[in-house]
Amino acid sequence: MAISFYDASVGSYLQILGAATGFLAKAREHLVKNGVDLGEIVETRLYPDMLPFRFQLISVAHHSLGAIQAIESGTFRPPAGVPNLDYAGLEKLVAEARTGLSAYDRAKLEALENNDVQFKLGERGMPFVARDFVLSFSLPNFYFHATTAYDILRMKGAPLGKRDFMGMPRIKA
Repeated sequence: MAISFYDASVGSYLQILGAATGFLAKAREHLVKNGVDLGEIVETRLYPDMLPFRFQLISVAHHSLGAIQAIESGTFRPPAGVPNLDYAGLEKLVAEARTGLSAYDRAKLEALENNDVQFKLGERGMPFVARDFVLSFSLPNFYFHATTAYDILRMKGAPLGKRDFMGMPRIKA
């Protein structure tokens, strides 16, 4: 049995975006309760040469909703500038990505599976077919940035576990 393009893309994005919504809220509650400045969290990096927590969540939204929008337009670029969002702004961005993806029509997206998508980085480009763009580029980036955001919160003491990261699996009804 083949897996649908919609389930592999939107279904996977929605699962982790839902989890991120939950782990961001759970971490916020813990951090505020323990007097940790949320502004400090937004600028935290796992290592000095890595981008901060803020960028990780911007990338989660960009590699989910932004990736599906790129399949429609044919072009995907890195985020244009990194907005200086606070913790609440990042929570809102993740929620908006989740809402936007939830609105996508399954049949419409399935019809785009073979669309050409060009990843543009300056003058350079990488050509993809939509399904390969999602499976070999967007989803790995999406999981990397979601994991890094989760790890930063764990490093700062948020009481998160594996189930917080995984969210709700798509179990048999």
